[in-house]
Amino acid sequence: MSSRSIPLFKTIYNKARLYSFQIPCKIWKMQCRYLRVNDDLKTRFTFHNSTHVCPQFCKTLQLVQPMSTHVQSIEGLFGKDSLQQYLNKLETEYKDCLNRIHAGGTEDVLRLLRRRVTDLAPVVSHIQQLRLKEQEFQDTEALLKDDDADIRDLAESERRLYKEAITDLKHKIISLLIPSEESDGSDLIMEVTAGVGGQEAMLFTAEMFDMYQNFASFRSWRFEILEYFPSEIGGLRHATASISGPASYKHMKYEGGVHRVQRVPKTEKQGRTHTSTMTVAILPLPTEINFTIHLKDLRIETKRASGAGGQHVNTTDSAVRILHIPTGVVSECQQERSQLKNKEKAMQVLRAKLYSMKLEEETSKRYNARKVQIGTKGRSEKIRTYNFPQDRVTDHRISETVHDIKGFMMGEELLDHMIQSLKEYEENESLLDILEENMQIDRNM
Repeated sequence: MSSRSIPLFKTIYNKARLYSFQIPCKIWKMQCRYLRVNDDLKTRFTFHNSTHVCPQFCKTLQLVQPMSTHVQSIEGLFGKDSLQQYLNKLETEYKDCLNRIHAGGTEDVLRLLRRRVTDLAPVVSHIQQLRLKEQEFQDTEALLKDDDADIRDLAESERRLYKEAITDLKHKIISLLIPSEESDGSDLIMEVTAGVGGQEAMLFTAEMFDMYQNFASFRSWRFEILEYFPSEIGGLRHATASISGPASYKHMKYEGGVHRVQRVPKTEKQGRTHTSTMTVAILPLPTEINFTIHLKDLRIETKRASGAGGQHVNTTDSAVRILHIPTGVVSECQQERSQLKNKEKAMQVLRAKLYSMKLEEETSKRYNARKVQIGTKGRSEKIRTYNFPQDRVTDHRISETVHDIKGFMMGEELLDHMIQSLKEYEENESLLDILEENMQIDRNM
């Protein structure tokens, strides 16, 4: 390693941070990771295709996304004794239920046993497949020492396939162990509102709204604007949109909360960096089947639309305002020229708001402090910072940073990767909760 790079590594080491570095050089790449283990800072260096140190090292070194220290690897999770004990317990319970069904009993008892077998069958099937693949992987180890080079190559190829299959099965088992939320299959209503920061906050809100519209297009979701209230200089005071598509709410629920921007506003003449905020609310959209609103609980009012919008503004009673009397929740819409269409969209937003309140009341009873702040929880919490001078986006829930703010605001791969990281973190925390509860049950027995 070049002596020119040593001061840089010392600086990073002293800051005691976790970084990943990439050198933009075709023949030289290095990754440097700092891990905290039992309060001792460890370093690990990995070199790939290293033939010589890039001569432009100090000039071209670019800080890229730090890796989250919160999410355990799949191997780390399966290395836990508590998880292995839990999987063994599920297998034992599954066999016990089958034996009791074969032994017979009352119809009510058999119905409960069959239902439990149905619930356990997918995860037990994957556990058994995992055991089989792990055994097959071990069986190929002896072939690696064979005298025939072709057999050794074949064994190595098979081991790679087995390893991929094992990893895939482990991910599927984790997904099956974590119960899905009722609203995960829903479409959603997204509300964005400018917060602290005046016109700068409104400009940032408009950029965020565009980012999510691009993200919906990136994920091939349908994006429909329900409300849009622009500011005087091209910003956005408040807007509402419906987003529909496969797993739309399951992904977008992680975006709910306060987003903070730090940059020099266009209106700032002295070059000072200002801090502004905007809020994103993600509301699952229920179907009329699983959530009903009674008409007697509504007060529907019509009024003339205001703002820019053409000849129908201030001339016809096309705007609709709906009040849900029991809760005081209000929904308005004036986006369409038709009063009927505005009423339909206002009802859609009202249904999402009331359904979100219902879910929040139910889930707040079982969510604890270890859960990631998502969806309907913690909207008052700052979840992400967009620092333009540092070209940095940091999600504070998982301490993950991306140093490409322009690419992130495009609403494509970088945003999708951040959401996937949040999803993995939540699954990790949910699984740890399940294992902790299981251990507590075992201790009390």
